[in-house]
Amino acid sequence: MLNNNQGKILLATFLLLTASFVAINPNLDKIFTTNNAVYAERDDSSITESETKQLDEKIVNANRNFAFKLFSAIREEDETENVFISAPSISIALNLLNNGADGDTREEIKQVLELQEISLPEINQQYKILQTLLQNQKESTLSINNSLWIREGFPVKPDFLSQNREYYESEVSALDFDSPDAVDTINNWVSDATEEKITSIIESISPEDVLFLINAIYFNGEWQQAFDPELTQEMDFTQSNGEVIQHPLMSREGNFAYVENDDLQIIRLPYGESEDLAMYVVLPQEESSLNAVMGELNADTWQEWTASLNRREGTIRLPRFTVEYDISLNDVLQKLGLSKAFTNEADFTNLTDEPVSIDQVKHKTFIDVNEEGTEAAAVTSIGVRVTSLPVDPPFEMSVNRPFFYAIQDETTDTILFMGTVNSL
Repeated sequence: MLNNNQGKILLATFLLLTASFVAINPNLDKIFTTNNAVYAERDDSSITESETKQLDEKIVNANRNFAFKLFSAIREEDETENVFISAPSISIALNLLNNGADGDTREEIKQVLELQEISLPEINQQYKILQTLLQNQKESTLSINNSLWIREGFPVKPDFLSQNREYYESEVSALDFDSPDAVDTINNWVSDATEEKITSIIESISPEDVLFLINAIYFNGEWQQAFDPELTQEMDFTQSNGEVIQHPLMSREGNFAYVENDDLQIIRLPYGESEDLAMYVVLPQEESSLNAVMGELNADTWQEWTASLNRREGTIRLPRFTVEYDISLNDVLQKLGLSKAFTNEADFTNLTDEPVSIDQVKHKTFIDVNEEGTEAAAVTSIGVRVTSLPVDPPFEMSVNRPFFYAIQDETTDTILFMGTVNSL
């Protein structure tokens, strides 16, 4: 039992979400004890081929709408910062949490995620299908891991745990939060889940913390055609503040899915022979700006822009870059409508009978783009026309100024990661 203080939930996403809630059901199956912690093993139940074909268009559209809505809200805080997020990591973590919510709190979470027209059982089933499809990569590595870390002795309802295990394959651990090793135990899980690209998500545990809910997404993909390192050169890159620096730009000639207009250039750079995953780079024309282009970008314009790509010969020069990004999403999510979950009006009665609320939503990301491919830690198919246009001269796209980029799974039209680079 808690004292008069309300229990705190921490959601973390860095491709990772942590949420503090929890208590474990002593009758839960598959439980064993290791190093003073209690674990429920990940439920790797298989999903049939027929089920994978049932990803609903409503989920695809909701995820896309949420991604751009969230990204826009984050950029409003600071348009000059390098931003890099994984909207699926955040939405998965919030859906894990929503299995413990009820009443207005549940509806607020659904509304923020653009899922207000879909029932929670349907959301759970659809996300199980989505996670299976996303991880079914033959040439790239894409892993999604979820975990619930519960303060020992805190009462959590069995249905909350069983739903998150069944639909999200969550690992469940009851941990002594007062132990000096507790922080390292959770951060070690994060480090393992992201191949050591993100080594920590929490710094300390307070007496009010009762549950950490964490989602971790890791991606590692090689370009379909690698950039030749010998062609990489130090070239001018104009930062968002107007400063011109020297930075290594990779270079490659070839036949690309590409489009340009008076405002921007867009190119698609696929990973692997299957092209199931691809990076899209959006470069404003020199007469325009990243802020102007981002002002036009939303779920609808994204579909329009990417659907207009045509095969064309040309040259792409792309910076090598690494971005590490860390943000608390509390204010952003509250601006988007998730308000009661952070207060004593929060209704998480499907999680526990104790009074709990969200304490913090953290998001932490990492991406490394080089000549070989991309490593990142943290959707209806877009038809790309493959007809070449020989009448058009070869294009040149030199990404030497602020730009937007996104990594998309083409089989589900899910934007796994998106970001802006303002400075290098």
